[in-house]
Amino acid sequence: MRIDGEKHRLDVEKSDLSGSRFHDVNMSGGVFDDVNLSGGRYTNVNLSGCEFRDLNMSGWTVSDANLAGLRIDDVNLAGATITNSRLQGMTIDGIDVSDLLELWFETQKSREGSTA
Repeated sequence: MRIDGEKHRLDVEKSDLSGSRFHDVNMSGGVFDDVNLSGGRYTNVNLSGCEFRDLNMSGWTVSDANLAGLRIDDVNLAGATITNSRLQGMTIDGIDVSDLLELWFETQKSREGSTA
């Protein structure tokens, strides 16, 4: 089925839309419940103001993203890696991450100096 240049509200239940392609589509305000989006590719997507609950995001890769103001609560971050990222103002359990990293690097330097 091809929908082009139309404005409709869809109420889709118990359906298989796997392999569908969406380009230049406004789905703002949409509600997705019990939806399988695994294996999808999302490029140039605006998710600002969205709320995600009860998710399986294992194996995700996020790059070139603006996550300013992101709030993470009650999540499993085991094995998570953050690289090449701006961390100013980021906190973990209320502790400034920049301060933590600065202290860690100072400790590493002093350890290296004491073993030389």
